[in-house]
Amino acid sequence: MAVSIIGVEEGSPAQRTGMRPGDRLISVNGHTITDVLDYQFYTLEQKLRLKIERGGRMRTILVRKEEYEDLGLQFETYLMDQQRSCRNRCVFCFIDQLPKGMRESLYFKDDDARLSFLFGNYITLTNIQEEEIRRIIQMRISPVNVSVHTTNPALRVKMMGNRFAGEVLRYLKMLAEGGISLNCQLVLCPGYNDGEELARSMRDLAALRPAVKSVCMVPVGLTKFREGLAPLEPFCEETAGAVIDLAEAFGEQCRKAFGTRLFYPADEFYLKAKRPIPPASFYEEFAQLENGVGMLALLDEQFHEALKDARGELTKSRTITIVTGKAAAPFITSLIDEAGKRWHNLKVQVIAIENEFFGPNITVSGLITGQDIKKQLAGRSLGEEVLLPSNMLRREGDLFLDNVSLSELEEALGVPVTPVDNDGAELLHAVLGGAWFV
Repeated sequence: MAVSIIGVEEGSPAQRTGMRPGDRLISVNGHTITDVLDYQFYTLEQKLRLKIERGGRMRTILVRKEEYEDLGLQFETYLMDQQRSCRNRCVFCFIDQLPKGMRESLYFKDDDARLSFLFGNYITLTNIQEEEIRRIIQMRISPVNVSVHTTNPALRVKMMGNRFAGEVLRYLKMLAEGGISLNCQLVLCPGYNDGEELARSMRDLAALRPAVKSVCMVPVGLTKFREGLAPLEPFCEETAGAVIDLAEAFGEQCRKAFGTRLFYPADEFYLKAKRPIPPASFYEEFAQLENGVGMLALLDEQFHEALKDARGELTKSRTITIVTGKAAAPFITSLIDEAGKRWHNLKVQVIAIENEFFGPNITVSGLITGQDIKKQLAGRSLGEEVLLPSNMLRREGDLFLDNVSLSELEEALGVPVTPVDNDGAELLHAVLGGAWFV
């Protein structure tokens, strides 16, 4: 397989050898290049023998460079290959619950092992062959993030709608025995993989230590657009509490036996169960932050550390609004109340946005749309600025899920709207209007 080169960086090792756009890369030191993992792995060495095709003729190019120095070639896609889409029909799939008319990219179901290594994406292992598992082990691609959901093969087939979903669980053992670290995710659905099935999954995954570094439990997200899909119920206060009790008890056993808790319920379970968020120390190295595990504990710790370090008074009164999802609103309010006790001329209202777009079962901030914010803030006194979590916007920081732009929202509200990263110090900094008192 040959990979087309579309650009060569100025001054790069590849440019110094005369390589140019239009060349096709075939192999590096005798290893066929099929994608970005091959390319990154085999171009680490200082001396490279590249086999390329130019104008229908084969050429061999010798390259000398610094170890780990980038070769300087640019390709049509980052992966140097097509991104692999998911082959499953999971009963809990969030993408299947999206309404029509949203950005096209939101409907793509990713399940690409290469993106697990490069960007931390979670994969189900149903989209790769044993040969690729061996490649991961050979290249020491670690960690790999796996959406396990259950270790019961038959139940995994049922939940994921893929007849191979059960048998590929053996890949977990292969990866573990090959020395690959694993972070695992369990999307829990009441009546499916909670209760005794959750206990089984935890036992099975704990048996793969030390390869398994962390396991998180995330509650299924259910929108109002589930017509024709498998009937599922959301977690309630009682069932969320049962998950917490099971996970914390087993996690404590792991802590005593292995020195690590290993199993962590997502923050959303604590909010649904109306229980206090554990302290930051509970989450050890915060291995599952991207899954919403320990985010609030870390935010709390950072906010209070920043509050402790702050000095002085606000030189003028400041009135602002913070918008967030219903789940986290009471927690955010408690932090802001602490700041209000310190600065009496600081006036902050925290508004919980009802998710009318996706439905009342969706309460997290990352799934709030611009149109819901516009509608629910219309006509309200907002002060001089509106703050909102940056995870409401796409990575570029400009659009909400419903294609409403940040500038459009600002125009509709008539005040500046500022996205704030999930960092407690940054939150306090933004609340104080960018003023630090240290």
